[in-house]
Amino acid sequence: MLFQVCLYFYCKFLWRCLKFVMRKLTGRCELQRICYSTKPGASRTMKIETSLRDSKSKLLQTSVSVHPDAIEKTIEDIMELKKINPDINPQLGISLQACLLQIVGYRNLVADVEKLRREPYDSDDPQHEEMLLKLWKFLKPNTPLESRISKQWCEIGFQGDDPKTDFRGMGLLGLYNLQYFAERDAAAAQQVLSDSLHPKCRDITKEETSKFSKAEWEKKRMDKAIGYSFAIVGINITDLAYNLLVSGALKTHFYNIAPEAPTLSHFQQTFCYLMHEFHKFWIEEDPTDIMEFNRVREKFRKRIIKQLRNPDMALCPHFAASEGLINM
Repeated sequence: MLFQVCLYFYCKFLWRCLKFVMRKLTGRCELQRICYSTKPGASRTMKIETSLRDSKSKLLQTSVSVHPDAIEKTIEDIMELKKINPDINPQLGISLQACLLQIVGYRNLVADVEKLRREPYDSDDPQHEEMLLKLWKFLKPNTPLESRISKQWCEIGFQGDDPKTDFRGMGLLGLYNLQYFAERDAAAAQQVLSDSLHPKCRDITKEETSKFSKAEWEKKRMDKAIGYSFAIVGINITDLAYNLLVSGALKTHFYNIAPEAPTLSHFQQTFCYLMHEFHKFWIEEDPTDIMEFNRVREKFRKRIIKQLRNPDMALCPHFAASEGLINM
């Protein structure tokens, strides 16, 4: 323990010495060196974020959590503190502003998403009820819902007669995401729902055909079911997206696709992408039944996290909900 503490202070001391030497050699502070030598996107923004957060200056430390309206003034104060002439270095102010908008925007997005997650579904709230009924209409446009409390909800993957009980874990966030997917990418959502309800046929070779009777052959042909509850999986993938956001893993994606502050729409579009990709991954994994869900989900989570460790990574959705999302 003592060794680790000593190593930490030793490395920190070396780092500060190195920053001092680099400033003397280049005539530029660390923020300038990052902005001038690193391309826009996650690589630059994450380096700027680390530099500001680890600075000795209180101004720089707090700049990552200022109100968006105060960003311009904050940049002016930083330039003055670092003795940087904005007329000679106009690009620095522009680059810092873009980075701070993303950093502050990400923090605000976490707060917005957390607020939705903590808000429970209230069946006495007309807005909540309206969203739930819209979810049914978007997913089952040709099938009227017979009543608010109905076994029909199981047809879109809820566990019982009243979906409100299934939103306990993720609160309104789960409903927001499901409705967004069903409304903004209706064709894909309805296809995923349809697939989740039907068995997956597999090709049978001639050799297999000769070994089985017609009944056995048909059973073999239909023995691998996609078989999962669409709505419950959607809430589970909401949990995955939420944890990726809160842990900071989604910074890579958002800093690469949002030219300024990432918004709730960006998060919901990311959810759509994760639903789309998880569905394909589930089929590829070919699980025996729903009891393998946790195993498949964890494997999927690790794959997404591995992708997000690449600073150039953007989860590039190519479906209706996310058209125009990528803006590098």
